[in-house]
Amino acid sequence: MKLCAIGCGEHARSSHGPAQARLAATNPAVELAACCDLDADRAAGHRQRFGFARSYTDPLAMIEEERPDAAVLVVPDDVTCALGCQVLERGVPVLIEKPPGRTVEETDRLIAAAEAGGRGGGPVPHQVAFNRRFVPVVREARRRLDAVAAGVAMQHVHYELTRVGRRDADFSTTAIHGLDAVRFLAQSDYAHARFRYQERPALGPGVANVFVDAVLASGATAHLAFCPAAGVVVERATVHAGAHTLFLRIPMWEGFDSPGRLEHLEDGRLVAEVTGDAAGGGSAAFERGGFYAEYEAFLGALAAGRPPTPSLRESRQSVEVAACIRGRESEFHA
Repeated sequence: MKLCAIGCGEHARSSHGPAQARLAATNPAVELAACCDLDADRAAGHRQRFGFARSYTDPLAMIEEERPDAAVLVVPDDVTCALGCQVLERGVPVLIEKPPGRTVEETDRLIAAAEAGGRGGGPVPHQVAFNRRFVPVVREARRRLDAVAAGVAMQHVHYELTRVGRRDADFSTTAIHGLDAVRFLAQSDYAHARFRYQERPALGPGVANVFVDAVLASGATAHLAFCPAAGVVVERATVHAGAHTLFLRIPMWEGFDSPGRLEHLEDGRLVAEVTGDAAGGGSAAFERGGFYAEYEAFLGALAAGRPPTPSLRESRQSVEVAACIRGRESEFHA
């Protein structure tokens, strides 16, 4: 499996690069062929640090020269759509960092490029890097919900995502992780959502706390709270399903809740308590945070000839709801 990486910035260095290096070290079938960045020194440093064979400054020249079995796209969101389409049009399976498009229109362009097939072939396999779906404690929560699913209706999901000192004018590109995680935990799309914004102009233009009250297509409800400039870095979820309640502390960026924890209660009794390390996948931040597992899923699906998931089409609604936050919409209707 010959892999090329496009983008060698901070996110690639902290999460994707370590996951790629671990894969290559433990699986001789994975070849880190080349990495690319517009900054030649940064590309060369990334090559040396993570074990890529070559480095480039032109991503399309790299694709043409290397002819990889798969590519990974970790670039600024304002170029993700255009560059992703160009890679897909060349028939190269690609793991695309979120958000796959800043708008539904950009996401639809990527979907069209993937489904049209590259260079005369069939649809091009691809996966969107919504890594919360692959966090070990989240996967364990989903496994437990599946185990009690018969005759048990999910009632409510609460998701809280806070950061420290984030003054992004557009926090929707981070909030999309919470929006998508709720869809994954509930195994349902949003039917309707209302948004409330607590603007914080003293911190900068566009900075705001965002609160979402939603009804899912399944009938379950959800509440999401996004506070980008709070006192702690955490992501926490609470899931109520029949007589079952699951508390999740999701370990991101070695935050306050690392290594993470899942508590499963039934009828008021604690029936299971699982730490992030015990949930499997390793103890490094990129493993606890789901990055390594999403690579295993992507490359494993390619090797087995299965469509990777989540696809662009599966991810489309997460982009659509996040775009409502960007546009300061008051409501969303599916």
